[in-house]
Amino acid sequence: MGISKVIVASFLLSLFLFQLVQAFQPNQLDDTSTNKYTTTIDCGGACAERCKLSKRPNLCKRSCGSCCGRCNCVPPGTSGNYESCACYANLTTRGNKKKCP
Repeated sequence: MGISKVIVASFLLSLFLFQLVQAFQPNQLDDTSTNKYTTTIDCGGACAERCKLSKRPNLCKRSCGSCCGRCNCVPPGTSGNYESCACYANLTTRGNKKKCP
């Protein structure tokens, strides 16, 4: 009986500490003009790395640069890994095809 009370108390304390830590972290949904913690990435370098194995590197870099400018992120690697940058993955062309390589 005593051990279960200790477990419940430690669980509640850990939830409280978790909430406390999150309260002091900057909100990532803020407007980027007022959020001093937002950083921009080097789209040229990131897209050059992403498109280095492409059959059409100039086209790849141009579309990647457009997506990077809007989303401020480029997934790692030369293809796939879209889960690391949801905005990049969700951009589409007028024909409803993926815009970003």
